[in-house]
Amino acid sequence: MPVPVPVSELGSYNYVAETKENLDWADLVTVDLSEISTPEGKLTQANILLSALKEKGFFYVKNFNISQERVNRQFALGKSFYELPQEEKDRFAVKEIERGNYNGYVGNRQRLVNDSKKTSLRSRVEVYNIPKFNGDFEHHHPAIIEERIGEIEEFARSLHSEVLDPLFVLLAIALELPEDFFTKIHQYPVKSEDHLRYMKYGKYTPEENKQMETWVRGHTDLGSFTLLFRQPVAALQIRYPSTNEWKWVKPQDATLTVNACDALQFLTGGYVKSTIHRVAVPPIDQQHVDRLGLLYFSRPHNNTPLATIRDSPLLQREGYTQNDFEASGNPVPTMEEWTFAKQKWQRTGYDDPEHKTAQILPGWREKVYA
Repeated sequence: MPVPVPVSELGSYNYVAETKENLDWADLVTVDLSEISTPEGKLTQANILLSALKEKGFFYVKNFNISQERVNRQFALGKSFYELPQEEKDRFAVKEIERGNYNGYVGNRQRLVNDSKKTSLRSRVEVYNIPKFNGDFEHHHPAIIEERIGEIEEFARSLHSEVLDPLFVLLAIALELPEDFFTKIHQYPVKSEDHLRYMKYGKYTPEENKQMETWVRGHTDLGSFTLLFRQPVAALQIRYPSTNEWKWVKPQDATLTVNACDALQFLTGGYVKSTIHRVAVPPIDQQHVDRLGLLYFSRPHNNTPLATIRDSPLLQREGYTQNDFEASGNPVPTMEEWTFAKQKWQRTGYDDPEHKTAQILPGWREKVYA
């Protein structure tokens, strides 16, 4: 009889206290998924979502049918992964990262902190990306992850069924499209570059933090929606599209923070805002801890052309009929082409001043922000 292989112990995860500082918090709306069981409820929540996407690009989601216990388990997994010896994490490093690949571990230890004060401090951001479980991607993980891979897969799939699919239905209703318009191009079994991410922002000393304004400079995400689970260490800031003011995003109990991304901006001809956001230096009363993030990045199928949707009466009425590629007469990329062009840009030469506004595809110059 074979001897059972012992499963490594998974510790608990304790959330730090929220900051007591009175920060300039963003005023964000909340989409309530418990209210979408009726046509009237769907319409109400679709209008709330639409206002968020038009004005700020960030919003909260509540009542998404995933227990806090399951979320806590994922945070504990992320914490346990980052407690592994560095040489063990490096065994699972992303291969050929210069080509835009991203699944696996990225340490970022050679990257300078991008900051206007030009410090010599190195980034302490670490990322572990886990791709879809649909047969299109290899899965090679350390034991702490591999032993719980079924639990991780179930969690990732539930983010589609319980969060993303309802949001895509509401978005379709808001744009006066068939309810399944966006779910058809975001099906879990079809190849796309979605991934679950455990992300660690390693702490700096108070003296080091005084040399910086941000830990990660302003950027946009490249997919459809990014889901961010509640993280009590205040650091996320968004830039209001209407005023260019930076505002702090407040952690809200029992919610997800969601932002719209580049693909939705292209598909709606700029109507939906891919909002610029950054990671600032945390308040002084939270600078003594690492910041652990749990995120999910949603993206359309790889073969989806990022052309402006022609069938939306709302977009037609409002005059959003061309995205930047179409307006410049350049080829419209597929989601796969866009993904790897932007990721390659993000991973190569990012600290070169000329690279910060590089053309990554004909008709599009990428940019980093303050």
